Amino acid sequence: MRQIKFLSLCLSGAVLLAACDKTTDDEVNRALQNVNVVDESNLNDIMLTVADPNEAVTYFKRATADQPDRTDLQRGLAQSLIRAKRPTEAVSAYDKLVKMAGATDDDRVDLADALIRAGNWKRAKATLDAVPPTHETFKRYRLEAMVADSEKNWKKADSFYETAVGLTTKPAGVLNNWGYSKLTRGDYSEAERLFSEALTQDKTLFTAKNNMVLARGAQRNYNLPVMPMDQTERAQLLHTLGLSAIKQGDVEIGKGLLRESIDTHPQHFEAAVRSLRALESNVIN
Repeated sequence: MRQIKFLSLCLSGAVLLAACDKTTDDEVNRALQNVNVVDESNLNDIMLTVADPNEAVTYFKRATADQPDRTDLQRGLAQSLIRAKRPTEAVSAYDKLVKMAGATDDDRVDLADALIRAGNWKRAKATLDAVPPTHETFKRYRLEAMVADSEKNWKKADSFYETAVGLTTKPAGVLNNWGYSKLTRGDYSEAERLFSEALTQDKTLFTAKNNMVLARGAQRNYNLPVMPMDQTERAQLLHTLGLSAIKQGDVEIGKGLLRESIDTHPQHFEAAVRSLRALESNVIN
């Protein structure tokens, strides 16, 4: 009887130990899965930010082939294609993404962005029109403004630009776009004001500096504005101003500005030299 009880206790202990081992294995597996998810998430973030864009494309193509139902991986592929400046392929990736169960309105806005980059303005507009009006984001309104610009619907463009500016803490880029819109319409003084405002937000934005010079040149104001610039930037802006003067018919002023840009540049300024030579050769002929 004692042997039976002892055997029962031993069996019970063995079962308990087996159960403990099983529980421990399950917990370990779950912990490892969690670690893998964290590691993969970190790797995805790295691929979308600091990795070489084309390497990121290769990574996400492989990942989506292995797990085609993962919305986050498909989104990563589409975003990495945009980073790699491959918008046509990005459109295809976003087309697949927006049909997946986990797609969001942000994904549809990103599809519109890819379509604009690919030059398909008509479909970009239709894509944005399909996004619910309650989805009010900076990117959505910035794209809406660009589409309105492409249609020369200036009133709507201004409204969208104004809304977009109010939805971001870093409005320099959209202010520059809005200024360029005004520049193309011939509203040079307003364009100059918007470029100045963009530079107040971001003093390093060279496109806004160059655009401001274009706006001033269009008004026959050939003085560089007071703004931060290094020697190379100053030379480039003088070159832009010189070409603008020539376009306005102020050839001698333009030639003087081109010479000044050549003298200002810390290195050989081939573009300005070429412009000046072509101008002088044309005058001689």
